[in-house]
Amino acid sequence: MLSLFQRKRVPPTAGTPPTSAIETPKGLTRPESAASLLATPRRQKLLEHIWQRTSLSRRQFATLYLAPLERYAELVQQFPASESHHHAYPGGMLDHGLEIVAYALKLRQSHLLPAGTTPEAQAAQAEAWTAGTAYAALLHDVGKVAVDLHVEYADGTVWHPWHGPLRWPYRFRYRKEREYRLHSAATGLLYVRLLDPGIFDWLADYPDLWAALLYVLAGQYEHAGTLGELVVQADQASVAQELGGDPSKALAAPKHALQRKLLDGLRFLLREEFKLNQPQASDGWLTQDALWLVSKTVSDKLRAHLLQQGIDGIPASNTAVFNILQDHGIALPTPDGKAIWKATVASDAGWSHSFTFLKLSPALIWEAAERPAPFAGQVRVEQEDAAQPEPAAPGAAQPGPAPSAAPLVLSTAADNGVGALLDLLDMAPAASAPLSTPPEPVADARADAEGDSLASAAAPPPATPALTPRPQAEPSGEDFMAWLIQGVGSRRLIINDAKALVHTVAGTAYLVSPGVFQRYAQEHPQVAAVAKQEKLEAWQWVQKRFEKLGAHRKQASGLNIWTCDVTGPRKSRRLHGYLLARPEALFGEVPPDNPYLRLANETPKRENPAVQNDNDEQG
Repeated sequence: MLSLFQRKRVPPTAGTPPTSAIETPKGLTRPESAASLLATPRRQKLLEHIWQRTSLSRRQFATLYLAPLERYAELVQQFPASESHHHAYPGGMLDHGLEIVAYALKLRQSHLLPAGTTPEAQAAQAEAWTAGTAYAALLHDVGKVAVDLHVEYADGTVWHPWHGPLRWPYRFRYRKEREYRLHSAATGLLYVRLLDPGIFDWLADYPDLWAALLYVLAGQYEHAGTLGELVVQADQASVAQELGGDPSKALAAPKHALQRKLLDGLRFLLREEFKLNQPQASDGWLTQDALWLVSKTVSDKLRAHLLQQGIDGIPASNTAVFNILQDHGIALPTPDGKAIWKATVASDAGWSHSFTFLKLSPALIWEAAERPAPFAGQVRVEQEDAAQPEPAAPGAAQPGPAPSAAPLVLSTAADNGVGALLDLLDMAPAASAPLSTPPEPVADARADAEGDSLASAAAPPPATPALTPRPQAEPSGEDFMAWLIQGVGSRRLIINDAKALVHTVAGTAYLVSPGVFQRYAQEHPQVAAVAKQEKLEAWQWVQKRFEKLGAHRKQASGLNIWTCDVTGPRKSRRLHGYLLARPEALFGEVPPDNPYLRLANETPKRENPAVQNDNDEQG
């Protein structure tokens, strides 16, 4: 055993000239510092993108994200990510690492984690899950350096990554005998070199996150839940982009993932909100072999619940929602293949009425022992055309329309803002200060309030403050603002991104109209009834209540609506919306302005807040 150590040749450290003074022999690559490796414009843009996906000050970002990224850069140097597949060029592994972190954090914004817990718990753990997602993405392939590559110095001394970063000119080759999946098992050799003990202490306080992260680092994605899915999808997107494929397809959620969200939403509503087997004013009826849910009730309340959980891409059209439920095997089709059933409910007490229903299998919703008692009556399916809805009984939910034969297009859900992200990755970025030495913000109120608690890497970083759940209240301008603050604070409403309804422009928050008001109305179906009394659309009612608050900044001409030019590498568009007078009401620390949005120079001749914004090209 001692002979193994005696034969090991270690390059001398004493008296070695600095790397910059060494003339690199032909065929060798000189190692670079992290600052040098990360200084390219594209990598700086990726770092900026990663920072914008966190809710941290620059100082906190430097400790939690930038330090591990710098260590990763020093470790992987100019290694490719693969021999002949994706990112198979010098520096490809570093590019792939940054890309997959950026993609994973983009995807993470569409999830409230950990799933199935209270909003308070999700808010308290938000930053830990964001950081855990970044670490899982960054480290998932780092084991390749240990088992796929043979690296040696000029004198033939073999370098292994557990020796620490490369210090002298080196050369490398791929091992011919390498085993393809071994790098997943080798990750454990290295991640302690990239993450500080304080970070591990912090993450270990969240058992669900800790377990999922360890499973990812061990290559056991099937046990890592949502975290594993995020890393796999982000990896596929980065690979697809580099190979000239379509990353939007790689980022599209698999069918079973949406099916699970729909089912979880229905189970929650049936447990907490829906009334079953009630005389007349009921949301549905359960028989021995089927669950019959009033169609419009299902669509409106399921859409509102999913939006409140931060799940986007649910169509505003009830017909489209019905088609989704049928396409995913949740709503059972009629004999002629439609989603909507027309049936009459008749109770043993003599009451009866016709409704339009969605029919579900009870086994999808309840375990056998948990299933409620069946309805004391009958649900009789009517044979005539189910396309004409029947008015609901007084007090009952209004039935919805039957679906048309139009195909369902889920382009919004599938794209999930990837187009703008690809623009960001591909376009020539503006010059900016290197993030490898992050500048201190002019006014870092949060960092000042916290002191220098993150200055020591060994100190566990503070968790994001828990957001108090917004109490249930009647729709109003005040409730809209509370909803907006809650949504942005919990990152359920994302900012400065494609399809985002909130941006930072001119040093304040820019609320896209009518989209942000439509979103509130979709999450609060009761607004429609109130607005109808005033002969307004639901979103218009919300918009008017917001204006009455006086929380927005008016133009010099007195107009409320501001126009923004949206510029991207593919095309330019325009948005219309409101500027908040006090951005600190929405943000703890105001993020930098969205570089792709600028206030238009000209003042519109008249206000037209009803303009339907096409914001596909938002940055």
